[in-house]
Amino acid sequence: MNTSSPLKILIIRLLNVSDVTSIGVPALRYFQKQYPEAEFHFMTFTQGAEVLKLADDSVKLIHLNKNDWPDSLIPAMESFLGHAETIIGEGYDQIINLDTSFMACFLTRFLKDAGERVMGNFMNQSVQSLVEQFQAQQLKPEYVSSPSHYMDSTFALMSRWNTKWWESSFLPENGYPEYYLAHCCGFDRLEFDMSLNLDPDSNLLAKKQQSSKQKAIALSTNALPNYPYLTELKSELEAKGFYVWLESLAEKPVQQQIAMLAATDLLVTPPSEFYWFAKAAKCPTLLITGDSEPAVLMPDYITDKTPACEACIQAIQGQHSDLPCTCIKPDVLAEQITELLA
Repeated sequence: MNTSSPLKILIIRLLNVSDVTSIGVPALRYFQKQYPEAEFHFMTFTQGAEVLKLADDSVKLIHLNKNDWPDSLIPAMESFLGHAETIIGEGYDQIINLDTSFMACFLTRFLKDAGERVMGNFMNQSVQSLVEQFQAQQLKPEYVSSPSHYMDSTFALMSRWNTKWWESSFLPENGYPEYYLAHCCGFDRLEFDMSLNLDPDSNLLAKKQQSSKQKAIALSTNALPNYPYLTELKSELEAKGFYVWLESLAEKPVQQQIAMLAATDLLVTPPSEFYWFAKAAKCPTLLITGDSEPAVLMPDYITDKTPACEACIQAIQGQHSDLPCTCIKPDVLAEQITELLA
């Protein structure tokens, strides 16, 4: 009789909730297939915990909130060193860091130097060396702001992540998350699965059945924060007989967001966090491409690429935002949506 304990594995993916959904969940399922008897723990941040509970509520969470991650570097380092002590005390057989953020790599480097068995991304210098540079005022700001400066990895092909991989001959069906896991991390037996199977929202189902065409379209204000024709587009679609829901979902539980998308026939969005919730809910997506590269996301449908307009350029510069210009005219967009849902 084998009385040995099962393997105990910790996966780290902190930021952001869309990447926890599109990278963290498929990675968890990949390792669960490789080690079906293992006990899995997952370290994540804020709403990432909600996503993981929906994916597999048997996974034990190390759930960080905003108080655990101060904005200033030294308090954040002190907080993460406290988390490192907790992790070491758990006695993991394997720690896998799939995150590229500085604090995740800082944490993993400390664990590596403490003798933990570490796989994935980590800081390319010791914690002691980092502290000494900071105290001597020699630590350059760009070091902590760019993975190309601070990150090393046990994944031999992680350097591919900094290439224009979407211009190569191979485009994975699920865009950058699949490329990251299969080609940068080297998970060659990956069966990509980020689905979160929830019952469709019953209230939304009832509302869309009152529409003459019985089709529901999502125009979340989270996904379209700088689209100047949102009201006009909603009116045009409603005139064509669609049920259109337009609301902010930022404060709603993740479970409710995904259930609403599961009851929706099309999400209209630029590149956004909300896009990956739609993919997880198996809701078709129409990407407002703007001047972005759609192959990075591999959506179901796309609009024509358009250069950024002057008004958006000025607004984006004024807000120091990287949001794409989404100024496709509402009548053009409404016509494309109608054809897709016909």
